[in-house]
Amino acid sequence: MGLLTRALPVLLLLAACQPNRTFVPKSAYSADAGLPLCVPNLDGQIDDSEVKAALGIPESLLVSPQGVQRTVNLDGTIDAQGHRVWDLGDDYADDEIARPEAQPVSSFWFASSYPTGQFATALDAAGTLQGIYQDDGSNLLLLGIASTLEAPPQGKTLLVYSTPAEVFRYPLTVGKSWVTVAQTSNGTIDGLPYAGKDTYEIAVDQSGQLILPDLTFTQALRVRTHLTSEPVVGASVSRRQVSWLFECFGEVARATSVDGEPNDDFTTTSELRRLGLQ
Repeated sequence: MGLLTRALPVLLLLAACQPNRTFVPKSAYSADAGLPLCVPNLDGQIDDSEVKAALGIPESLLVSPQGVQRTVNLDGTIDAQGHRVWDLGDDYADDEIARPEAQPVSSFWFASSYPTGQFATALDAAGTLQGIYQDDGSNLLLLGIASTLEAPPQGKTLLVYSTPAEVFRYPLTVGKSWVTVAQTSNGTIDGLPYAGKDTYEIAVDQSGQLILPDLTFTQALRVRTHLTSEPVVGASVSRRQVSWLFECFGEVARATSVDGEPNDDFTTTSELRRLGLQ
């Protein structure tokens, strides 16, 4: 602002030295009403309006390399003021950068399979699988899963849930929990036929400070998800995921267990991803 203020009198002086002419009045500057600014109000809950998907805007994630496990403390510590603190601020030299972004479902090959889908975003850091979502104002619904490409080398994946999975029920507040079951028939995984049931057990169980390498969030919500996949043919598979969410930022960190992990507070991850600034 200082540079602009000092330059303004010079511009006015130059204008006064020009021959007389008619000046056309200009309209006052107005902000783009289509891009409302979300400002965290730190009220202890996350509303639907505070986690809207921003289409076409990538985020930067620090992600552990495929096959590399990290050690984490999901329980955290209690500071001198009695507040819970999760420290995920370690700087790992081998972390990789992923830049997922939400895209309209209409831009993908599987659009016709999800007529109510609003956006899709990568489920894995490599971007090979997409989750297809609908936000109905009360819930964030997962409609199914599909491969990003229609014909990837390993074969396409297309799973359409007959009943969507409610991955978020708004508002998100500590103490809220639910179970949602989604079934798939006539699906395809890696080019092979698939039918089965996915059970999501979800709980918002803690609030506290979250420390990341580049950012610190003072009132993050911890959300636990236990997913059990039961195919019609074959063995069941379960996996646990702990996410931290913050108002207006959405998910800012995620720790995913190895398959078959029995403990809620697991200490070894199959993947650790954290919001970063790189």
